[in-house]
Amino acid sequence: MKRLWLLLAVVLIASFTVLGHIGTRIREAAPPIPERVVTPDGQLVIAPSEIATGQNVWQALGGMQLGSLWGHGSYVAPDWTADWLHREATFVLDTWAHASRSLAYERLSSEEQAALRVRLQKAMRTNTYDPATRTLTLTPERAQAFAANLAHYSDVFRHGRREYAIPAGALTRPEDLRCLAAFFFWSSWAASTERPGEHLTYTSNWPHEPLVGNTLPGSALLWSGLSILLLIGFLGAMIWWRGAAAPESRDVVAPTRDPLAGLPLYPSQRASLKFFGLALALFLLQIGLGGVTAHFGVEGDGFYGVPLARWLPYVITRTWHTQLGIYWIATTWLATGLFVGPLIGGHEPRGQRLGVNVLFGALLVVVLGSMGGQWLSVHHKMGLGQASSDAWFYFGHSGYEYIDLGRAWQIGLYTGLFLWLGLVVRAILPALRKRDERRPLVLLFALSALAIAGFYGAALGYGKHTHLAVAEYWRWWVVHLWVEGFFEVFATVVVAFLFARLGLLSLRATQRALLLSSTIFLASGIIGTLHHLYFAGTPEIVQALGSVFSALEVVPLVFIGYEAWENYRLIGHAPWMARYRWPIYFFMAVAFWNLVGAGLFGFLINPPASLYYVQGLNTTPLHGHTALFGVYGMLGIALMLFCVRAARPAAVWREGVLGAAFWLLNGGLLAMALLSLLPIGVLQARAAIDVGYWYARSPEFLQSGLMNTLRWMRAVGDVAFAAGAGVLVAFVTGLATGHAIRRQPANASEESTPPKELPAAA
Repeated sequence: MKRLWLLLAVVLIASFTVLGHIGTRIREAAPPIPERVVTPDGQLVIAPSEIATGQNVWQALGGMQLGSLWGHGSYVAPDWTADWLHREATFVLDTWAHASRSLAYERLSSEEQAALRVRLQKAMRTNTYDPATRTLTLTPERAQAFAANLAHYSDVFRHGRREYAIPAGALTRPEDLRCLAAFFFWSSWAASTERPGEHLTYTSNWPHEPLVGNTLPGSALLWSGLSILLLIGFLGAMIWWRGAAAPESRDVVAPTRDPLAGLPLYPSQRASLKFFGLALALFLLQIGLGGVTAHFGVEGDGFYGVPLARWLPYVITRTWHTQLGIYWIATTWLATGLFVGPLIGGHEPRGQRLGVNVLFGALLVVVLGSMGGQWLSVHHKMGLGQASSDAWFYFGHSGYEYIDLGRAWQIGLYTGLFLWLGLVVRAILPALRKRDERRPLVLLFALSALAIAGFYGAALGYGKHTHLAVAEYWRWWVVHLWVEGFFEVFATVVVAFLFARLGLLSLRATQRALLLSSTIFLASGIIGTLHHLYFAGTPEIVQALGSVFSALEVVPLVFIGYEAWENYRLIGHAPWMARYRWPIYFFMAVAFWNLVGAGLFGFLINPPASLYYVQGLNTTPLHGHTALFGVYGMLGIALMLFCVRAARPAAVWREGVLGAAFWLLNGGLLAMALLSLLPIGVLQARAAIDVGYWYARSPEFLQSGLMNTLRWMRAVGDVAFAAGAGVLVAFVTGLATGHAIRRQPANASEESTPPKELPAAA
């Protein structure tokens, strides 16, 4: 055990040292933001601070929830970087073609077109930024292209675009429109201009745009091949290790009766159960908003004829949809910590119930306050990112996906997490003080809870004027490390404790397995955070480290199936274990989606050579839906059911309803993935490879007959999934009212009679 603890400590220290060092490299290598953009004769194209102000306008409007930038964001509107780049390139080519032949570029011979493309690539890829004066110089033709694109985007945001799901009046003030255009230009300039002394652009030649010479770099192929090679090698090594290792059985003699039956339920545990009710309410709301958001991709400005965009535009429904996914899943895990804490510590500290209720109220304030602030920000009620107002930044929309809530709400959530940590630690403190065989498991539980509270602090790493590349670095700390990393470690520890508390697992074997699996997962996962940042204005070392380490994240996912099978076998250890069948089935679903959603669909977009073409296409929500809900959502439901079962272990559930919910949720998610998201993503990838990334995101492609048919096909899975969620909520509600619990016969055994102190409602 000491060696395993030492190995975990070494992995954590080494991994975060590397990740921190790369953060400094990203800040140093980030694309410069010019103070002024001028023509060779000194004509001002972009005035001082307009690019920075444009970034704030973009954030306050919804940022990544309104199209994407550098491939990160939503999927209905264009990627503004790729769209601007293609429009600028075609404008310049047409200008030159008319000047030389009085013809459009498309009407020139192939030889003449090739000559103009070479000229264009030299003009656009040459770096004309002067760091001494912080001035960028553009050719007159590119200055004219800026004016043309400014007119186009002003029309888009002023009058709206149905095919982009952008309503009329999204942005109207000329100064705001100009600043927004300046910011879009800068993101495109960074994507088409070579770094000093290199033959790659600041975004490593992303997006794919043959007109300006943006093609797949050789480094992306190199690191992709190496990552696949190492993945195969480590999979083989893990198989050999598992086969050669001396078996250490975790089987024990199961108790003759449920160890949780008859245990007192503390007041704080009763209070924690209402968190699950809140989580289910947020889950239903998220599903409803998801259906509306998906429909915007077809109808654009309404919902089956209702002009919904006037009150709830796409940017708001998608913001709330993604944000609520984090909220409800995190709520189930936080509730589990509050419920399990007294079971671990064997007591309830004074005032624990009050603390749980205060935390519940604080959570409601953060959820409702952040959602209201985002609506006000998008509807121009908070200054739209102008220098004269900071309200949008503190109470409105951050603009960054998954951490969309304003800074004041982020601070509130961060404070609430530490309140939760305090409640959990004070509950388990007696067990922490005991130096018995449970102490390593309790200590790992405490450390993972500390990581959950602490690592959300990365959301505070960016400020109002933080460079986009640096803000992206901190954003992925939250999404990848907080959500996908330490929350999963915490949940794994909780599951192990619950099974050990039921007397079904050997503590020693379980603790060794937990430490080893956590070490292997974090060894690849921490540095693997960088795989989200290949083309976000970062240096090449990000591709090297991110591709290799993130590929290794697949290795432990492959072996999760063994754990799932071991959990399934526990059902047969004792007759009373049948009561925990459906929570265990949901744990098995987690293992399935870990392999399919996080493993297969995750690795589909993981290598740099793949992500270069598919970043921000429907392959991203394919991975996102199957991994976020399939893994973390299923895990949250499993933990909820386990806690509800532990609260009333002797109650006999009407399990047919729960079984229907299980299969509808899993079947609906699979149908959504295979009937819609995967085929759309594959067709988009082909378009991006054959023509260019801009085309794969264009309305000309996405609004074609085949694409619309595939979008409608998603309704099959969506309806089944929503029905499953409704059935699940009905079942849990039935537990609260007693309708989902069968009556016991008069001569029922003592074990089947719920203790008097157990609550009737969950």
